[in-house]
Amino acid sequence: MASKRDYYEVLGVAKNATEEDIKKAYRKLAMKYHPDRNQGDGAKAAEEKFKEAKEAYEMLTDAQKRAAYDQYGHAGVDPNMGAGRGGPGAEGFGGFAEAFGDIFGDIFGGGGGGGRRGGGQQVYRGSDLSYAMEITLEEAARGKETQIRIPSWENCETCGGSGAKPGTSAKTCGSCGGSGTVHMRQGFFSIQQTCPHCHGTGKIIPEPCTTCNGQGKVKKQKTLEVKIPAGINEGMRIRSAGNGEPGVNGGPSGDLYIEIRIKQHDIFERDGDDLHCTMPVSMVTAALGGTIEVPTLGGKAEIELPEGTQHGKTFRLRGKGIKGVRSSYPGDLYCHIAIETPVKLTEHQKKLLKELDESLKKGGERHSPNAKSWTDRVKDLFK
Repeated sequence: MASKRDYYEVLGVAKNATEEDIKKAYRKLAMKYHPDRNQGDGAKAAEEKFKEAKEAYEMLTDAQKRAAYDQYGHAGVDPNMGAGRGGPGAEGFGGFAEAFGDIFGDIFGGGGGGGRRGGGQQVYRGSDLSYAMEITLEEAARGKETQIRIPSWENCETCGGSGAKPGTSAKTCGSCGGSGTVHMRQGFFSIQQTCPHCHGTGKIIPEPCTTCNGQGKVKKQKTLEVKIPAGINEGMRIRSAGNGEPGVNGGPSGDLYIEIRIKQHDIFERDGDDLHCTMPVSMVTAALGGTIEVPTLGGKAEIELPEGTQHGKTFRLRGKGIKGVRSSYPGDLYCHIAIETPVKLTEHQKKLLKELDESLKKGGERHSPNAKSWTDRVKDLFK
């Protein structure tokens, strides 16, 4: 008989994984390998993988079994070896269905994050919302406080939140008896899922309110204060808890995720905590050397160009970049020199340049060491 695979390997998680990490991994595998999603030639293999993932999940989410497995391996949870509190499935199918109700809700069309409350109705967490915010590079570096307008839901004033037309009332759903759930057979499982007639509310509204269309809530706009931390970067998200869509049947609201977009800057390009800029320099300044003034996000700085500075030379200004949200020190500013060739010359200027060129040629290769080196390499290429 083939030996069992390591439970952590089966689920694809580390040995120090949290229970939530294990649950997420199992949800993914359960949805992938569930028999009702795998028919035909690969059905048998998928069923085996499904059972394998189920067994791993049951073991690793039971604190006592996990401790025994971590210490003794499979022998520690094998009922035939006298360890553990029983093998896979010892708790019965009822406990399994209860533990994985939210997983099968995802597989067979029910909402995710479902639960139950005292009245028996399914309770669902609201969906998360996403909001794209565009800010400048300066705002990203320094942080800012701002306001955004987002959708919110309030009880309908017309029906008082009942969803029913004034003068009428909601009635108990005949399909689920007001529980909000029905049981279905799916292969060898009996699965509880959201009632398709009342959508988990346990009630049917014969005459919906015309203002809210029977939802009991109306969408409005609200202003939300947002604090953007200094050093935030492109693609980072700020979570605003509870400002997503409302839950169902009293379930918690989802969250709002504000995703940062940074506008293209006229001068700087950001690379992590570092900044890069290109500085145009006249060929005269590059040849003679001198002091040039460069911009930074905090003001101005100076660079001393040595005599004979070449095109593409990079100068580094330490600490003139951005201090990221998780950084202890700010990055650097890299200034790349771009020697600018003069244009639209007058006849007099052209004459002066020709005289200079002739003078440089008479001086030999000492004035143009790069050109000499390049010429030698070309000659070697065609030997």
